[in-house]
Amino acid sequence: MPKQIQLKGRIFLTFNIQAVTGLHIGGSETGIEIGGVDKVVIRDPITNRPYIPGSSLKGKMRSLLEKYRGLSLNRNIGGTAIHSCDQSEEYQQCDICQVFGVPGEMNFATPTRLVVRDVHLTDESARILTEQAHTDLPYTEVKTEVSIDRVTSAANPRRMERVPAGAIFGPAELVYSVYEGKDGYASIADPKKDVERFRALVEGLQLLEDDYLGGSGSRGSGKVRLQGIRVSVRSGEKKYLEAPQKVKEYDDLSALESDLLNLLREVTSVLGLA
Repeated sequence: MPKQIQLKGRIFLTFNIQAVTGLHIGGSETGIEIGGVDKVVIRDPITNRPYIPGSSLKGKMRSLLEKYRGLSLNRNIGGTAIHSCDQSEEYQQCDICQVFGVPGEMNFATPTRLVVRDVHLTDESARILTEQAHTDLPYTEVKTEVSIDRVTSAANPRRMERVPAGAIFGPAELVYSVYEGKDGYASIADPKKDVERFRALVEGLQLLEDDYLGGSGSRGSGKVRLQGIRVSVRSGEKKYLEAPQKVKEYDDLSALESDLLNLLREVTSVLGLA
């Protein structure tokens, strides 16, 4: 009997991301002029506004969760060591690899549960930064830092571009898929376990709020806060063309965490898994 995977539904998590401190997510530094900024932010090529790439958000959450759970960093991808399960038995028990994915060549792999969209600067924040903040560059400030040579005491200034504190990006959209699957007679994807693994995603978001996003976090940049969290579900049982059903709304992440058990129960019910 061949491997079989069925989509049972999707959980949509949307929210805004507020930059509590200046935010620097680096972009291409080609074409920098003499006397210009050393480290520029990534921008949307059409609007020229800074944005948060989904890869940055997803990668940061995975990295923080791997450290939080003490997982082995056994695979090198582009010079970065990450955790990746090598055996099917280990993979079946690993929340991180199930949610964030493993390399496609692994014959035991099932679909990656989590999709993270790019997050763009809101129109209101763009207006405020343009009309009221009068920033150094379009929508951004320039922060100058100075390193000191320990021998000569010579100062080495460097200039970094940041999105100012208070700016809001959104709505962010995280799409979490729930699967049921078999390989022969053995289960390789349990939809109830997938719903339970949603906890790992919430943990990753809390770790992110306590850490930083982007560069220079140890020097003050990158603190973010989630606002206006909305959870909705689209059932895969012959109802996929219907609009997602709103399940819960929360002002912030702490409110969601306090109600997480009830949230998972309701999601399970909407997906028809109760």
